[in-house]
Parts: sequence; structure tokens; C-alpha cells
Amino acid sequence: MTPDVWMLIAFLVLLIAGVPVAFSLGLSGAVGIVTGLSPAMLATLGTNTYNSVAKYPLIAIPLFILTGLIFERAGVAARLVRFAQALIGPRHGGLAVVAVVVCMIMGGMSGSGPADAAAVAMVMLPSMTRAGYPRPFSATLIASSASTAILIPPSVALILYSIVVPGVDLRALFAAGLFPGVLAGASLLIPALWLSRRFGWEDPAEMERPPIGKSFREALPALFAPVIILGGLRSGLFTPTEAAVVAVAYGILVGLVLTRELSLKDLWGLMGEAAVVSGVVMLIIALAGIFAWSGTMLGTFRHLAEWVIGLSDNGTLLLLLIMLAVLAAGMLLDAISIYLIMMPILIPVMQHFGWNPVWFGILLAMNIAIGQFTPPVAVNLMVTTEVAKVRLEQTVGWAMVFVAAMASALALVVIFPEIALWLPRVLGYNV
Repeated sequence: MTPDVWMLIAFLVLLIAGVPVAFSLGLSGAVGIVTGLSPAMLATLGTNTYNSVAKYPLIAIPLFILTGLIFERAGVAARLVRFAQALIGPRHGGLAVVAVVVCMIMGGMSGSGPADAAAVAMVMLPSMTRAGYPRPFSATLIASSASTAILIPPSVALILYSIVVPGVDLRALFAAGLFPGVLAGASLLIPALWLSRRFGWEDPAEMERPPIGKSFREALPALFAPVIILGGLRSGLFTPTEAAVVAVAYGILVGLVLTRELSLKDLWGLMGEAAVVSGVVMLIIALAGIFAWSGTMLGTFRHLAEWVIGLSDNGTLLLLLIMLAVLAAGMLLDAISIYLIMMPILIPVMQHFGWNPVWFGILLAMNIAIGQFTPPVAVNLMVTTEVAKVRLEQTVGWAMVFVAAMASALALVVIFPEIALWLPRVLGYNV
């Protein structure tokens, strides 16, 4: 067998054996070096791991993770829920709409689907259960809605995509993800509202409507967060990395001064929690550097790209096959790992067919978003089912409903690329 095959087999065997993705990438990369290059080249391991994380834009990842944790602890999710309830009012499916809308707004603060799912599930699940919604349905709806965090800026996954794909403007990616993210969230509302009315969940006569004025004033600091982040990026006041710093500072101000639900002791604990989560992400990125360097030196990615291109001359058919492959990967792996593993193969394919890299990045993100609530792994569902105290298998039927809904939104973005590209073009970004 060739060194390429040895490396890929080693990676698959390690994954199947239950070895964490980070170490599977690093060890299989080392196997490729030993079998195809020279054992002496193992001396490059330290350099490759350092070079993988020594990138300025990556600073934004731990900061946006910290932002999400701060806003969650500061009671922002609860205030957003009350404001959304005040706007929508008591009606069949009202709480379902609230859950989707709040997940989308929270996604614009944390950039992380699991963090978004945890924050909203803690607040929404008790209310939805009292209103008659089945807990498996509620857990699945929140998990699927939280997956829009990968699209709505700031997105941790899109930050990494801008680093992996050369020449892509992160500001353009952030702008391009906004409308597809809203479209994905809106697609979930259709089955949620239909099911709520069909089964009579949430009797309007038994629900109280919070006062609009008071709930708006309480939610105002949270509503300003996406405005500050996106407004600062559009005005050129700060870069995406600096926006992460501004978001953290604003979150601390909200928690300590405005909501007063955050203490300095809490802040110290949240920094430690963000460091742990960020450490896992950075470890994957660092050890993936070994895999990427080994695959590049051996020509593995070039060979795989040539094989993919040779499958069909029809770009549309090949795009469909790639989307299905990414969706399958999204069911098993996190977004960070998928980008690091698949992009070295997909970049030559994208260039060969002339696909717009910003549009292609959004399509990949939408596929990964669907994978985040599709069993068997479904990272978002794991979070919400734990909060709801239900088994993952109880959510499979509901998950398939929302997979179909979000897949329809994905199909629209595939057919009409301007859904993603119009906003960055209007804002003057390079697409």
C-alpha cells in the first residue's frame, strides 16, 4: 500500500477505535510521515503544531466562546425569551416561535451551536413542557434552531474557514451567512407551527403575555450586542478579531452593571471554562497541522481531489455528492474537524468548477448545521436531551422533520446563490 493509503487507514481505524479526533489526526499524520517520508521528519511535528495555531484570526475563537458563556450567565437568554413572548403573545406554537427566534439571536452572540442550545434549553424547556409540548419535540426544536449559530455571525466555524481557504474575506463570510441563517431558522418555524396547531400544544387561554415595555427595556442590552459587533465590522471601526474583544467587554459590562447577575467570581470561573473549551478546539487545530502537512507532502489531498473531480464532469451532480458527504460527516464530527479534514481536498475541486468560495463556505456551513442535530452523534441534540432528561432515540422522528425543513432552505441557497452573496456585495466586501 502507498503512504497515502496508510495514513488514511490509520485515521479511520483510530476514529473507529474511539480515539479523539485531535489525536487521530496527529497520529495518522505521523504514520504518513514515517511510511512515506522519513522517520527523521518527525522532528517537524513541533513546528507544524505551532504553525497551525500561530494565526492572528484564531484569537477570535476563544474570545467569542467566552462571550457566549458571559451572556448565558448574565441572564440574557431569559430576558430575550420574555421579550419574544411579549411580542408574539399567547397562541398555538407561540413558544416554539420564541425558541427559534431566541436561538438565532443568541447565535449572534456566541457563534457556537452547543453553547446556544444549552443556554436556550435551560430557559425554554420548563415553559414549553408546562404548555404541553412533548419534551423530545422541544429538545429537538431548540437543538435544530441553535445550529443556525454556525451561520449567523459571529461564527466560530466561518472564522476557521476563512483561515483554511486562502483569500476569503471573513467580513464577507459573516455577511453572507446572515440571510441563509435567517432562512434556515424560518424554515424550522413552518413545521413547528403546523405541528403545534395540529396537536393543540400551548392553550392561549392558559398563557400570560409579559408587558412589552418592561420586557423590551430588559432585553435592550442583549439586542444591542449583534448591532455593536456587526455595526463595528461594517463601519471598519474594528476587525473581526477586535470585534471579539469588544464583544467580551460589552458582555462583562452587561453582566456586571446592567443585569447584575454576573460577579467577578463568576467571571473568573467563566474564563476557566472558556479556556477549557478553547483548548479542545485549539488542540484539534494544532494536531490537524501534522495531518495537513503530511498529506500535502505526500500528495494525498491532490490525489483525492483528482479522484473527486474524475467522478463526474457535471458540477451540479458533484456539488450534490459533496453536500451529502459533508452532511454525513456533520452527523459524526464537529465543524472544526470537518473543515480541517475536508477543505484540503475540496479547495482544488472548488477551483476546478469555479464555485464562489464565499457561497461554497456557506453551503458547507449549512450542511454541518443540519448534521449538528441529526443522530447518531448530533452534538446539539446531546446537549438539549441532557437538559430535557430524554433519550436521544426519542428525538429521531422529530429530527427528521426539521432536517427536511432545513434541507429545503439549503436547496434554495444552492439554486439562488445571491441569497448568500447579495449582502456582502452591497456592503462592498470582496466576494
